[in-house]
Amino acid sequence: MADDKSKQDNRDRSKVSSNEEYEVQYLMTKYDLSRNRALELIIKHNRSRKEIERELEAVDI
Repeated sequence: MADDKSKQDNRDRSKVSSNEEYEVQYLMTKYDLSRNRALELIIKHNRSRKEIERELEAVDI
């Protein structure tokens, strides 16, 4: 089901939804990841965007 774009209050901004293709695609594009790797990270970090990005940025250093 599509998001209701009229109800934007950032409640889920801190979480990455593996059910929303655009969110998975964003991770894949931003960090040059395979789809499987992006989904693994989402599961590993319990959908926490902050934790996923922290791990990926630590690898780049």
